[in-house]
Amino acid sequence: MIELLKKLLYILFMLFLISIISFLAIHAAPNSFFSAGELNPNMTQEALAVLKAVYGLDKPLFTQYMDWIINIFSLNFGISFVSGQDVSVEILKRLPVTLSMNITALIAVFVISLYLGIKAALNYEKKTDHFIRQISLISFSMPSFYLALLFIIFFSLILNIFPIAGLHSIEPKIGFSYYLDMAWHLVLPIGVMIFVGLGSMVIYIRSLTIEILKSDYYYFALSRGLDKKILLRYYILPNLFPPIVTLLGLSLPGLIGGSVILESIFGIDGMGQLFFMSALSRDYPIIMGTLMITAFLTLLGNIIADLTLLKLNPYMKRS
Repeated sequence: MIELLKKLLYILFMLFLISIISFLAIHAAPNSFFSAGELNPNMTQEALAVLKAVYGLDKPLFTQYMDWIINIFSLNFGISFVSGQDVSVEILKRLPVTLSMNITALIAVFVISLYLGIKAALNYEKKTDHFIRQISLISFSMPSFYLALLFIIFFSLILNIFPIAGLHSIEPKIGFSYYLDMAWHLVLPIGVMIFVGLGSMVIYIRSLTIEILKSDYYYFALSRGLDKKILLRYYILPNLFPPIVTLLGLSLPGLIGGSVILESIFGIDGMGQLFFMSALSRDYPIIMGTLMITAFLTLLGNIIADLTLLKLNPYMKRS
């Protein structure tokens, strides 16, 4: 319980620091949402002053920040400059899509990389090992935006198997078909996220497994004539899970950040595309709200990874 309380306090402290840095960086950037209005001859200075007063931008920077922090406790991130809607509503509309993509990709990367990494280590310096290493290196060096374009050209334009972009077909679906149609549209972007995330994870698991196979306790278990399944379950996997969980926790920011590019390429109306369009239009409330939600999810993922490590390795509590 004390450990959980410490983690929650850590999240609050980090969110406070992230909010200060993000707020200052956004307001220090050149131009603003109202720059276009200042260049418009039909827009008077009085009208601009009224707009700035409506959004609270006529107040000192410190006052703006304090008002924003106070409103955050009620999950009020303000009103979007572009759409005029509540930022919380805008984010909540798009959050499930981005979360489902990232969670699916994370689970798939974990399962596939665990299998391939162990497979490569058990077949050290054999053809299987060489093949898996080559695939891992290609995955590690492949930019996500380039692979996304290749997937669209090959699977959508040439083979015409998957849709090019969007979340739904032109003809609206009803009931369970609605979710099947959405899943069909998400195959390519999730596939890109999985392939790009596999490379480093497979190489890491392979190297860890090789170290385990060279250990004294594994040689002792092997000399006892234990079955391969028992060796895998009781000697390899328990020693692999703690470092893998740590690496998965650290890879969360990369996955969420990568969704900005992929959602823009595939035309997916998620958090990534919302952040990208808001950054172009200098929509400060949307940018700050998206940054804070993303930071919270990343910190929460790291906390879950730490608590999972304590469950997998109870000796960490003593240290």
